[in-house]
Amino acid sequence: MTLDRQSGIFCHVASLPGPQGVGSLGEPARRFVDFLARADQSLWQFCPVGPTTVDYGNSPYSALSAVAGNPLFVDLADLCDRGWLDGVESVTFDEGVVEYERVTTHVEAHLRRAHEGFEARATPAARKAFTTFRESNGWLDGYALFRALKTDHDGAAWTEWPRGERDREPDALAAARGRVADDVAFREFCQFCFDRQWAALRAYAAERGVSLVGDIPIYVAGDSADVWANRDVFQLDDEGHPTAVAGVPDAPGEVFSAQRWGMPLFDWAELERTDFAWWVGRLDRLFEQCDLVRIDHFRGLEQYWAIPADEPDPNVGEWRDVPSEAFFDALVRTFGDLSERAFAEDIGHITDAVDELRARYGLASLKLLPFVDWCEDGHPHKPHRYTADTVAYTSTHDSETARGAYESLSTDQRVCFDDYFGGDVTRETVHETCIEAVWESDASLALAQVQDVLGLGNDARFNVPGTTADNWAWRVREEQLTDAAADWLAGVTRDADRAGG
Repeated sequence: MTLDRQSGIFCHVASLPGPQGVGSLGEPARRFVDFLARADQSLWQFCPVGPTTVDYGNSPYSALSAVAGNPLFVDLADLCDRGWLDGVESVTFDEGVVEYERVTTHVEAHLRRAHEGFEARATPAARKAFTTFRESNGWLDGYALFRALKTDHDGAAWTEWPRGERDREPDALAAARGRVADDVAFREFCQFCFDRQWAALRAYAAERGVSLVGDIPIYVAGDSADVWANRDVFQLDDEGHPTAVAGVPDAPGEVFSAQRWGMPLFDWAELERTDFAWWVGRLDRLFEQCDLVRIDHFRGLEQYWAIPADEPDPNVGEWRDVPSEAFFDALVRTFGDLSERAFAEDIGHITDAVDELRARYGLASLKLLPFVDWCEDGHPHKPHRYTADTVAYTSTHDSETARGAYESLSTDQRVCFDDYFGGDVTRETVHETCIEAVWESDASLALAQVQDVLGLGNDARFNVPGTTADNWAWRVREEQLTDAAADWLAGVTRDADRAGG
């Protein structure tokens, strides 16, 4: 494991403050990078940045594509500066949460106007850049056609489309292309804008010593461009429905309870036959965008839990093997030493075989403070147990915040927590206690949600697993990103020898 000693903040792009009701890749993102730099942080982690939909709870882990960008994040002010958009309608949005339906209507309307402006006024250089982008991204055409057809069919899942389009029959797709050609061009334009703005943001961050940390969900949504265009690498029936779905059973002795995620499972035999080409392409795109990647649900790359598609109980299923060594060897052949580019989210249902797989490829292990049993002396998530091959969090997008976790402790657990930290803990300062402990540990990477930097409770929680309402919407307010917060975190970072990573 070769990660340098560093620290950073976890804040999803959607959570950034800004005028268009959701975080964007322009000035809002640059201001957050500036905050990170003032705080001496060298890492910015975020959730997957794929296109989300209200129909699937706006979850970045149920995106319509594993490689496309979310058009909601395209900065409209930048399109005005380029002369493609003649102004942005003034709309007042809630500064504390993303109002996804209103935001989607607002942003998409302006993106369509910008596309018209691009067609009418773009410079030759911009047109050439667009052509180059289209020609150099093989996934783009299938994604744009998928989005256009989904719109044409009033948002219906692709399994409900007419059979010819559902099954990608050449004649049916040719006819469909003619019908939705304008929308295909628009979807391609949105991805072009996202790509240019993302590249500019990554360069801006690099100039200020900030690396971008991405996230690769192990599974993809069934109603996605990926599954529609690559049915052979998923376990599906003749109509495109999963024959088994993803999830996890109960984990005795751990904090995890059974969950039925519902995504289709991979056909690992077919993936191996193609030398895992679909996965390689997916990772190649993410490595283009990010400096480091978290591999979600690493357990599922050694064995995966298969739940029969018609079974509602996630505890009814079986563990099935993955050709894990062949898979990771293929990734190493393509990308080189993975320990410098990725780390594992290895919480829940971990076996010796999973630990051995992670260690074999040098991937750091993830530790999470809200998962600690404070009354168990040797609990692996306690900060004094962290080793250099660890990425440690005060909290993360799926957990309670640091303060929220403290406030949720039982009386016995709170006594043990207070004893662990010397008995000088309050609700108002517990976030500082947690950050200092994680930062001072031996973990190579230390990360805190922005909510923890600000000392916020569970009313600022980002996501509650297993639920669909009110998730992924929390936003940080501009006035909360103060110099005082940055200066305090910078001091902790210097004291812990994590500055300048």
